[in-house]
Amino acid sequence: MSLSLAIVFPVVLVLLLTVVQTGMWWYHRQLALSAAREGVDAGRGQGSRTDDEKNAAARRQAEDFLNRQGDTDHQVVTDGSSPVLIRVTVRVTPPVIIPFITPPTVTQFAEAPRERFVPPAVRS
Repeated sequence: MSLSLAIVFPVVLVLLLTVVQTGMWWYHRQLALSAAREGVDAGRGQGSRTDDEKNAAARRQAEDFLNRQGDTDHQVVTDGSSPVLIRVTVRVTPPVIIPFITPPTVTQFAEAPRERFVPPAVRS
C-alpha cells in the first residue's frame, strides 16, 4: 500500500500543479487582454491632445490597470499605432508554480480607430 502511494502521489501532485499552472496562464492571458482594451479606450478619445500624448495615456491606463490587479511582471507598448489607429500590446509573464519550467510569455493586443472630429460637408 505505501509503495503504490509513494509512486502515485508524485504523479497526482504534478497533475494538480499542472492544472493550477494552466489556470494561472489563462488568468494572465485574460488580464493582458483586459489591460490592452483599457489602454485602447483611454488612447482613442477625441480631444486637443496630440497622438503622442494619447499613446502615453493609453500606456499609463494599461499600466495602472495591471498594477491594480497586482501584476508586476509586464510590459505595455503602443507600437503599431498611427494617426488613425491606436494599438496597445501587453506582454505578461505568469508566475511559476511548477519548478524547473518557464511558462510562455502571454502577449495580447487590442486596436481601434482613433476618434476624429470631421466637420459636416457644406452643401451649396
